[in-house]
Amino acid sequence: MIASSPVIDSSTVLLVGTDDWLTRFATTLEARTNATVHTAEGKTEALDIVEKGTADCLISEYALKEMTGLDLLREIREETTALPVLLGTTAGNEAIASEAIGAGVSDYIALVEPVEEMADELIERTECVLRSAQRSATQRERARQFDAIFNDLRTATWVLDQDGALTRVNETAREMIDTDVESVVGEPFETLPWWSQTDTTNTDIQQIVEDALGNKFGNAVVTQPLHIEDPRVIDLSVRPVENERGEVVSIVVEGVDITERVDLERSLRQSEELHRVTLNNMTDTVLITNEDGGYTYVCPNVHFIFGYTADEIHEQGTIDDLLGEDLFDRAELAKDGVLKNIETTATDKAGREHTLLVNVREVSIQDGSLLFSCRDITKRKQREEALATLHETARDFLYAETHQEIAQHIVDDSPSVLNLNASAVYLFDADTNNLRPAAHSATIKKLNGPLPTVHADGETLPSYSFVEDEALFFDDVHETDRLENRATDLRSVAYIPLGDHGVFIAGSDHVGVFDDVTRELADLLAATAEAALDRITRESRLREQDRTLQQQNEQLTALNRINETIREIDQAVVQAETRDEIDHTVCELLTADDRFRFAWIGTVDPTTDTIEPRAWAGSEQGYLDSQSFAVDIENTEPAGQTAATGDVTMVSNVAAGLRDELWRKDALARDYLSVLSIPLVYNDLTHGVLTVYAPTQDAFDDTTKTVLAELGETIASALSAIERKNALLTTSMTRVEFTIDDPVFVLSRLAKDAGCTLSYQGGVQQSREGSYVFVTVEDASLEDVVEAASQLVAIGDVQTISTEDEGGVLRLRLTQPFLALELADHGAVFREATADPITTTLVIDIPDSIDVRTITQLVRETFSTVELRSKQTHDQTAAHDLYSKFLDKLTERQLEVIQTAYYSGYFESPRESTGEDVAATLGISPPAFYTHARTVQRKLFATIFEENNLPIAASVKTVE
Repeated sequence: MIASSPVIDSSTVLLVGTDDWLTRFATTLEARTNATVHTAEGKTEALDIVEKGTADCLISEYALKEMTGLDLLREIREETTALPVLLGTTAGNEAIASEAIGAGVSDYIALVEPVEEMADELIERTECVLRSAQRSATQRERARQFDAIFNDLRTATWVLDQDGALTRVNETAREMIDTDVESVVGEPFETLPWWSQTDTTNTDIQQIVEDALGNKFGNAVVTQPLHIEDPRVIDLSVRPVENERGEVVSIVVEGVDITERVDLERSLRQSEELHRVTLNNMTDTVLITNEDGGYTYVCPNVHFIFGYTADEIHEQGTIDDLLGEDLFDRAELAKDGVLKNIETTATDKAGREHTLLVNVREVSIQDGSLLFSCRDITKRKQREEALATLHETARDFLYAETHQEIAQHIVDDSPSVLNLNASAVYLFDADTNNLRPAAHSATIKKLNGPLPTVHADGETLPSYSFVEDEALFFDDVHETDRLENRATDLRSVAYIPLGDHGVFIAGSDHVGVFDDVTRELADLLAATAEAALDRITRESRLREQDRTLQQQNEQLTALNRINETIREIDQAVVQAETRDEIDHTVCELLTADDRFRFAWIGTVDPTTDTIEPRAWAGSEQGYLDSQSFAVDIENTEPAGQTAATGDVTMVSNVAAGLRDELWRKDALARDYLSVLSIPLVYNDLTHGVLTVYAPTQDAFDDTTKTVLAELGETIASALSAIERKNALLTTSMTRVEFTIDDPVFVLSRLAKDAGCTLSYQGGVQQSREGSYVFVTVEDASLEDVVEAASQLVAIGDVQTISTEDEGGVLRLRLTQPFLALELADHGAVFREATADPITTTLVIDIPDSIDVRTITQLVRETFSTVELRSKQTHDQTAAHDLYSKFLDKLTERQLEVIQTAYYSGYFESPRESTGEDVAATLGISPPAFYTHARTVQRKLFATIFEENNLPIAASVKTVE
């Protein structure tokens, strides 16, 4: 079953005939659609309904009473061809169908029984003929409309095809041009010679044509300069014409000559502009009266000043009621003919008082004899009075010294300058990025409540004005979305930024109080306040700069003094020969002037865990005897804290915490008001603690602290140098043997990884790439040891020097500091080391000038598990002298060459390596190697035979 459609539902269907199928179809049509159904038995009744035009569709059977359905069709077609007619028959044939089609039937249906089974088809075919009739009617209507438009003598019409090319032109369009139309048919519309050939005109025409091709209406106003001296202005409009499928098949372009209208509009605009300028610049009101004061003329703009209309002024009576009595002396006017700039006051319709300047002149205009021109100077008077007050305010600003004073002056003077009692000033706090209320009037607090601190994020009105540097004036602040306090009674409010300093707020509980004068004065007040705030800021910065410069000068003076002292100490330390000389020189030079009162150097005694003074200078006053100087980090003298932590300890105010630490009382009694204690540390070896006391608080600033800390390193370095020097001069030494178990030692780690025994027997070469050491490998394949060494990060390079059956000699380049170098910095000699997969033995020679406990502490701090195995004293005066003399004669390169040759087995018999092999290892030529070897041998023999005066008897005997 098909559903009814709007076409059938809104139509009237006429069924003609008496056949049973028509009756049943009428019933079906009424039941299944909303169509209006009429029936007629014969020709007369049917034609009557058709003539009345009430039927939208006619369905007839073939065999009627008076005639056939074909005859009825022919008579209907004589009257109208628009009415759709559907002919149905149960006994039809092709001949009847042909005749029906020839007579103009809309559709022909051959019916079969039962008719009910064809109900859907009948309804569908009825709908089709109705739709076809509607389309035909629409097309006829469009054709009639097009003909009416095309033949309209007032409108020029062009018809274009679907490509925008010209196809037809009406008579009106032909009269607008001199060109033969037939010669341009088929040309694009925008290129026709009728239009002004400019880019703008062509673009406009092309655009409206493209719009029409896109099924859109378009409009453009173009110039059609067929007569250059008198160009025409044409208003073009386009509309697309569609076919039944909605496709654009043609375009209709209509043009109306609007030249005269454009000219009239242009003249009208010019006239309006002239009158507008005149009225805008006319600020005075003109009144003309007779001798009795009655009005004969009232200027239409009278309401601008007085608020009354011209009729209301006439109704008031005389001009004395408006401007007051005794405005001028009539005799004086008669004498001079004109009186100018008479100042008076008048009240407007709203009750507001205005100050006026009135000119009175004798005239003779119709019935009038006196002309009054009135100028409103109320705002000018207000401005003058406000500017006078503002001048006083600016003078007050000159004597203000703080931003707070300026803020209070702004609030105090706002009522007299702006005639507004509600005002406040926010000042910007750069540290917190907030605007805080610095001053406010009682009125604004009453109307708004307490003013909150505002974050400078641009969200609230004060914040937005400040961040955007924009003055905001609101006739009613409740209309803005940024208002936070919706309960405020403020209505008119102004927010004016004060540069980088803050925001000025002024307002009222009335709407629209900010006229031009008030806005101008508010801006002037804010600008004056901003200038005053700028002045205070500049002066504050200058004072701060002066203080900073003074502090810097003081610091520079103090720094120069301390630098001079440091230079003197450095020179003295360099020249010192003993440890005691360094200690006493440092203390004496530090207390040479009045900056530091007392200085002393102490050494940590590990047996008592206290600091023992070893040198001091200055005003000691028994202080060292009064303290125990325990090594501790809490509640102890600064020297003890430094010894415990290894860091600089500074006490800026000794008097602070006087009851908590007992040493402060003893120090304060000797006028030690600040203290600085410095560790004397070089290469992680502590040489004691230097403590300095000053007679003033905060005597040690960051610069002094840094300089003295560097001095501590210099002193420790000098003490280490003295120890090394003493070690070189000492022939008696203690040989100490340690057993360690710590993988941090590179030889231990390599012996364990390679499963071998490694021996180091001296010989360290220092270079930019690292430290080179020679090690002897036993009980393992040399290739396995080399492979294991290459896997260790601590070893940068491995080089084979000599090879044996089970081992050999390797040269290792270490990327990390080697123990021998650190021991040498402290005057000790790393004699040998033996490492196997289980344990490592270290042998260290310590000169008598070096405390064995110091070296032992260094070894224990370097490795985790350390055991002291033995300690022996040796006297090697002769060997030491010979060794020292020989080494003094060698260069570093010569020593490297001869060590490499030795460990390579060059001096073995038979030789394990040739000179060429050693030269290749060192990366030098064989002649260079032989030269270095002979030079070292010569220096060795010279040391033995010449400088030590050895007897030559053996050689003499041999000669004999």
